Amino acid sequence: SLQDKNALHLYSVNGKYLGSETLKEEVSDMCVTGEYIVMGSLQGFLSIRDLYSLNLSISPLAMRLPIHCISVTKEYSHILVGLEDGKLIIVGVGKPAEV
Repeated sequence: SLQDKNALHLYSVNGKYLGSETLKEEVSDMCVTGEYIVMGSLQGFLSIRDLYSLNLSISPLAMRLPIHCISVTKEYSHILVGLEDGKLIIVGVGKPAEV
C-alpha cells in the first residue's frame, strides 16, 4: 500500500517481475490455490484471480463485513471465509450442480 493505492505484484520463482494489478480494496488475507489467488479484503469482498494474468476470474463476492482469514479445502471444493464478527462463511466452488 502506497499513498492509499494497493497493488498485487507477480514475480517468478527466480525473481523476475511478471506484472502487477492495481487493487481497489485493502487485502487482509490471501492464499494461492492451484492456478488461482483467493483474496479477502477489509472492505468485505472475496475475489478470485488468475495466478498468471492477475485478472479477476469472477466478479468479487460481497461478504458485507471485513474478511479476516481465507482457506481453501484440499479438494478445492469450498472456500472458508472468516469474518470480523466471528462468523465462518463457506462458499462452494464449481457449478451449482457440483456444489
